[in-house]
Amino acid sequence: MSSNNLAAIGSYEMVLPFQAVGVNTFVLDAENRANFESTLEKLARENYAVVFIQEDLFVEFAHKVEEIIDNYSTSVLPLPGPSGSTGAGLTSIRGSVEKAVGMDIFAER
Repeated sequence: MSSNNLAAIGSYEMVLPFQAVGVNTFVLDAENRANFESTLEKLARENYAVVFIQEDLFVEFAHKVEEIIDNYSTSVLPLPGPSGSTGAGLTSIRGSVEKAVGMDIFAER
């Protein structure tokens, strides 16, 4: 997989390391945060394999993320932003695994 099939969406601080390794980055700050849905849709239509999304955007626009996951082959992965993790990443992975195998393999006994 080449890095041009990868994208990162989030604050400048979150996407900067991705830019350093050649991943296509999309900076969304307070002024252009409303562009998230159209940006994610565009990346999915362009067949991006993986899109890393800052967790707070992932949570705020969960409906759009679910739409993309259901209708495109793009994998959407939430990552903690500058303020730290909200737990959305683990919750998303847990849900995906449960959907794939039919049970919550992370459940504590």
